[in-house]
Amino acid sequence: MSRRSPERRSPLPLRARYRRVLRLFFGILLSTLFWETGIRRIGLASLARRTAPGRYRQSARRFRALASDLGGMWIKVGQFLSARVDVLPETVTSELAQLQDEVNPEAFETMQRMIEAELAMPLGSAYAWFDPVPLASASLGQVHRARLPGGDSVVVKVQRPQIDDLIEVDLRALKTAMGWLKRLRAISRRVDLGALLAEFSRTLWDEVDYLKEAENAQRFAEMFAEDESVRIPRVYLSQTTRRVLTLEDVYFIKITDYAAIEAAGIDRVQVAERVFRTYLQQIFVEGFFHADPHPGNLFVQPLSDGEWRLTFVDFGMVGRLTAEAKAGLRELAIGIGTRDLDRLNRAFQQLGMLLPGADLDRIREAEEVLFDRIWGMSVRDLVRAHPQQMRQFAHKFRDLIYEMPFQVPSDLLFLGRCLGILSGLCTGLHPDFNLFEGLAPFARGLLEEERGAGSPAGCEARWETALDWLLEQAGLLGGLPRRIDATLRRIERGELQVRASASTELEAQLRSLTLAVERLVGAILFGVMVVVATLLFVADRPLFGGITLGVAVVLLIVWLRPRRI
Repeated sequence: MSRRSPERRSPLPLRARYRRVLRLFFGILLSTLFWETGIRRIGLASLARRTAPGRYRQSARRFRALASDLGGMWIKVGQFLSARVDVLPETVTSELAQLQDEVNPEAFETMQRMIEAELAMPLGSAYAWFDPVPLASASLGQVHRARLPGGDSVVVKVQRPQIDDLIEVDLRALKTAMGWLKRLRAISRRVDLGALLAEFSRTLWDEVDYLKEAENAQRFAEMFAEDESVRIPRVYLSQTTRRVLTLEDVYFIKITDYAAIEAAGIDRVQVAERVFRTYLQQIFVEGFFHADPHPGNLFVQPLSDGEWRLTFVDFGMVGRLTAEAKAGLRELAIGIGTRDLDRLNRAFQQLGMLLPGADLDRIREAEEVLFDRIWGMSVRDLVRAHPQQMRQFAHKFRDLIYEMPFQVPSDLLFLGRCLGILSGLCTGLHPDFNLFEGLAPFARGLLEEERGAGSPAGCEARWETALDWLLEQAGLLGGLPRRIDATLRRIERGELQVRASASTELEAQLRSLTLAVERLVGAILFGVMVVVATLLFVADRPLFGGITLGVAVVLLIVWLRPRRI
């Protein structure tokens, strides 16, 4: 289906919608520039800081009112922004978190015409019975219960009419607004707004393509085909198109209906643990996860003899992790689960979660203090943590908190939102839910898997991993002398101001550091070539192995020869 250009063909109501959105964002931008730039520059920074929470909250309320009124994509944008605690202040995210994707339903006659046009048959031929009252009504579509001619109970998801036009106009307005927001360094330095918009747009278009949602549901069904504790609804492809989706009816006990869960004899603690374990599997093993685990999309199905199954619905919003992101997240899980701070920081760097120039030593110091205070605590204990302890921590690391050297990359955006919702779900089911207890055994399992149990294949994989790591480090270190030399030239030209008691001493120290780094690079390259030579000898290639070893020795002599500073 071709998408129309809103700039040429948008009717007046859509143009009015576009202008209304831009008026809101333009007002927020002007207010921010006035307070954060103008007022601060005339010496009233303390006034700007004192009034900031109230101003931010008011802007968030104005956006929430706009999203609730316009619906469509803007509710998704608000929910998405509510998870950006790395970019937006808490006063904004808490306000936006109140947005609910529940809007007035379309008239049944309108939805009936949509279904009949999509399926190319009368409603009575496609379904033996169809409930005209929707089971749920959201900004992009609504859900009805029905029964197929063969007797199967199903739910039918129907897209709202003209939703494509609304999305195109709204995305154009959002692109314009983001162009303005790029002028705010506090935001642009922490997030790539262009990549953010591209990721959000892709996910949104996927969400209104029900054929893709059907594919997602089938992939989840394959993932959990051997797991009888999880149920994924069947897709009825003969009654499914881009705008109409027919799924098996699996609406059972809502996961937040605690009374019904207990009445069915099901342990809420076990439900929380299963939800958490299922998501660990999706994220760290499969790299493909259900990205919208709000209470309306998760159900508990009671079985006989006290057994039960966890049931998922709504597969429009899914997360896909690249191999690099999945590897970084596994490092992160192992680092947290085993309290390995060095590994944790490597994972942050691998995932691109640290801003350039972040003070790694200072971050590690803060992590060590934080782990000593909170590691092993349940979510309820974390919430009840004494405010005085938090104030002491904030005071000790106020420089780090002010700089906020962390960011969430765009490809991990929906994972961050998913984990935030998931944490709330598990805590509601089990107030003493302990993230660390759930993560630690999983992390140990990943670590054991990584060690490979000493098999030949595992040894070969570890050699390759070690070689890749050495090459990576050599590349990083190889660039350091040039960077240090560039810094020295900037100092000599007066482009950098360096506070030191004697600039000549500082320059000598930097040149000494350059020489030390160059020698370290030589040692790393020597080590890499020795590993390569060893692998060649093992592979019965003695000639190439000998040549490589000889080159390594020559390079080592060259790199380590005496040099004047």
